[in-house]
Amino acid sequence: MKTQNYANHARFVPLYHFFTVIGTLVLLIGSVVNLYKSSGDNIYNASLIVFGSLLLLLTAFYARVFALKAQDRAIKAEENFRHYVLTGKVLDKKLTVRQIIGLRFASDEEFPELAKKAVNENLSEKDIKKAIKNWKVDNYRV
Repeated sequence: MKTQNYANHARFVPLYHFFTVIGTLVLLIGSVVNLYKSSGDNIYNASLIVFGSLLLLLTAFYARVFALKAQDRAIKAEENFRHYVLTGKVLDKKLTVRQIIGLRFASDEEFPELAKKAVNENLSEKDIKKAIKNWKVDNYRV
């Protein structure tokens, strides 16, 4: 397995990002075209197919959003606990969830100082990740 760093840390799942998302969009577009072209007898069936396609798209979207939100909460709790173990203090309340998510890749040696720097300089998640010198691998993200 490749060493994780800023350039390759993003998680990409082809079956989800291509097949599910694009396939569901194609299904929705096709069902709308079918509804537009349908005659009086088939309007009800075509409407149900559009409605079902829309529900499927929303389900795929919210399944991803809900999983990421749960992951963000877990990361916030884990990093707060890690900071407490390393320093005896909880993370600064001024840190945003996005900043904390960026900090999760920092090694234990640089984590407390980088957390202070993130608050003092209002660093973005991207800036925090770029500032990490010793990358801590996270292979359990969704």
